[in-house]
Order: sequence, then C-alpha cells, then structure tokens
Amino acid sequence: MNLLLDQSVLQVGLGESGLACARWALAQGARLTVIDTRETPPGLQELQSIQPDVRVFNSVGDLNWDFNRVVVSPGLPPSHPLMVAVLAQAAEHSTSVDSELDLFADALQALQQSRNYKPQVVGITGTNGKTTTTRMVECLAQFAGKKAVAAGNISPAALDALREQLEVDDLPDVWVLELSSFQLHWTKRLKFDASTVLNITQDHLDWHPDMREYAEDKFRIFSENGVCVLNRDDELVAKVNLPAGAEVITFGTSAPVHANDFGLIREGGMLWLAQLVGGQEVLTSTRRKKQEESEPSQKLLMPTEALQVVGLHNASNALAALALCQGLGMPMAKLLHGLRSYQGEPHRVQHVVQIDGVDYFDDSKGTNVGATVAALNGLAKPTVLIAGGDGKGQDFSPLIQPVSNYCKHVVLIGKDADNMMSVLAGAQVPCEKASTLEQAVQVAASKAREGDCVLLSPACASLDMFRNYVHRAEVFVDAVRAIAADRGQPC
Repeated sequence: MNLLLDQSVLQVGLGESGLACARWALAQGARLTVIDTRETPPGLQELQSIQPDVRVFNSVGDLNWDFNRVVVSPGLPPSHPLMVAVLAQAAEHSTSVDSELDLFADALQALQQSRNYKPQVVGITGTNGKTTTTRMVECLAQFAGKKAVAAGNISPAALDALREQLEVDDLPDVWVLELSSFQLHWTKRLKFDASTVLNITQDHLDWHPDMREYAEDKFRIFSENGVCVLNRDDELVAKVNLPAGAEVITFGTSAPVHANDFGLIREGGMLWLAQLVGGQEVLTSTRRKKQEESEPSQKLLMPTEALQVVGLHNASNALAALALCQGLGMPMAKLLHGLRSYQGEPHRVQHVVQIDGVDYFDDSKGTNVGATVAALNGLAKPTVLIAGGDGKGQDFSPLIQPVSNYCKHVVLIGKDADNMMSVLAGAQVPCEKASTLEQAVQVAASKAREGDCVLLSPACASLDMFRNYVHRAEVFVDAVRAIAADRGQPC
C-alpha cells in the first residue's frame, strides 16, 4: 500500500503514538515533517534512523505550510499553545486533521478493497479497567479460535501493530483496541463492531476542561449498528445517548434483568458470573423442537472464585469481556475456558506474596481515585492502604466511604499526602504520613494482622517520587520482599 504517496504530512508530537504515525507515514510514501514542543522528542533518534533528513520543528512560526494532512498525537490537549497554533493554520489552509486511529481506519478500508480483509474491531475505554479488559478480550477471542491482536493505548500503538502484521502477512481476525479519551477526542473515521465504556470517574482534568467533555470523548467509541456494551452500575454510562442501530448489552455487579445482559448472582454460597438468557428452543409435547420465545432465565456461567484475578472490579471486567465477545458471535463455552486461563496484568491489584497470613497487593497502576475505590471495594477485606503521590487536582472525597468500610489504617506518601489526609479525616480511620514508600511498607506491615491485606493503590500519579508507576511498583515489591526475608519467609 502507498496510502500517503507524495502527500506532505505534518506529525504533531513524537511520543509513542506520534512515532507510530511517523513510521507509518514514511512507509506509505509521505513526505514527513515533525513538530514537537521538546527539542529532542523521545522518538526522534529512532525516526532519524529511518529518515535521516526528517525535518523537525518546535514552533509553528518556523513552518512553511505546504501540508496535505496534519496528524495529531493524543498527548497534546486542544488547549495547548502548540495545538492551538497548528489547528488555526490547518483551518486557514483547509488542511485535514487526523489521528492515528483515522489512519488505521483508512488502512483497514484499503485492505478491504484490495484483499477483502474484514476484521472485527473491538474498542475498549473507561477510566479504569481498560488494559485488563482488553487483554481478557484478546485471550477469550483466541480461545474462541480467532487470531486476535491487542493494541492502542495498551502498547503497541495500533499502526505499529498493523505494520508488523502486514510485514509477516498475518493479519488478525479481531483487533482489540484499548483507547484513551485523548485518542478518541481526535478520531473521526474508525468504527467499532463492538465497544464499551467500562466506567467514568474523575481523571485527566488536566487535559479535558471538565467532566462533561471527558465523558463525551469516551462516548465517541460507540458506533452506529455496533454492539454497545454498557456498565449499568455507572450513572454516566447508563444514561448515554447511543447512535442509531446500536445493539445494547449491559453488565453490572447486580443480577441481570434484561435478556442477554450479564451480572453477578449469589447461589449455593458462591458468587457467580451470570447471564439472563431468553428466546431458547423448547420441546413441545410431541418431542419435536419448536422455536419459541421462552421466558428469560438466569444462567450461571462460572463462579468468580474460578477467576485468576481477584476483586469485584475484575469480575465486572470479566463480564464486560464476555459481553463484547459474545456480542460478536463467539461461543460461550470457549469464552469461559479462556476466562479461567486469564492470569491478569502486572501492577493491577496483583498479588505479591503472603507474609504471616497478610496478603500484599500491588495496584501501582491505580493512578486515580476511581481505581483505588474499585480496588478497595473489590478486595472487600480488612486493609492497610498505602496511597498518595501527585493527585492531578482530583477530588479525593470518593475515597472516604471505602476507606471507612475496609481500611484499618492508611499510610500516605508524596506530594498530595497532606491534602489526602485532610479529606480522609472524614473516614475516621487512623492515617499517617511516610517520607518514602519503603518506610510506608514498613509501617503498613506493622499494622497488618493475619487475614488482612496491605494494598498499594495510590489514587495518584507517580512522577513526584518515581520514574513511572512501574518504578513505584518495583520499589514496593522490593520493600515487601525485604520484609519477607527479615521474617524468614523469602519469596
């Protein structure tokens, strides 16, 4: 394919998505120019290894505007001065403005015309649970006999994944795309066969002007005539106005009440993943099968204890994954087999070790309040919570109820520790500050007793103290292992 042959393309931003777009543009025959606020963007060296003479600028004023197309990266909000200037020039010159996902959509359209390639495309977004649900869907689809590839916000970027599959001539049956609100904001042309918004809680208000626009960008994932999977427990998601022809399936932690919906049911002392099934074939008195609309009935699918991921929030993610896959016609028996095999993702309520009867969990990826609320409610056990970091201007008050319900002690670290402590006074649970994460782990271990959890779920970003959330997790795990070694229980 040469989809951009001889086109002059301006790539705005050179992070992971921007670099993927730049590589794709060059591979498709474009003449590429890059603009980025940074003198040496992280992807520049790699890009120069592909195109040594690539033009890179830091200011719109330095550009000779001769572009056929502008491609924007999700890292830059529309309000950023560079984006404001680029968009103004694009409008003045009637230059199209596209996203990585628009280029991905164009490529799928071209492949359909040239190869009759018609994959199913699944889109997954939400404030929390995106990566877990994306990997679940990828796993389930593979167990259902499909070649499935996960990409997008999850990494690799969608265009990188497509380029790699084209290089080995092994295009998948199913694309499973994890998408952020940033990516969806700019996307116009990509349509989804099945999509979901898992939940919406306060986050990224440093990018979006308010919660309304944040939610609206999330809802762009729903496509006409697609399967739309809705979390009925989330007030904003449950009230969304869907596009024409949408097939709706809901999931939630309550029992399902409408045919084909998913939920949880307690039966025989166990909590089960369940679906309300209706319209089944029934036997007549003559023993011949007759297609009739039977009364919907609850079908128990599998106990939540059979999942290898813990917590009510992960049971909810599993229901969403089942709904997406069954909505695309995949057989339930194979999906359940896949679900039992899924082992979870690093740093997302990941069990580290048990020491003296205390379970230690790494939820370093819990970078917003909603994630920590979900972790506490999901574990639903007596917990010593380690939280704190850069709160990004969030409202911490939603933490009060779950902290009150489940926490016996809270240890706070980082930039917003004082703010969090002030808010959590309303939970009437002992709180204290620690100067380092290692110290916080020591304090938490001293407060926890057999049957308790120690949970690192910061509800905050990590960059005030760590390189990233992975580095934060590594420090936590090392500190936990040091405690295990000190107590003669090395792990």
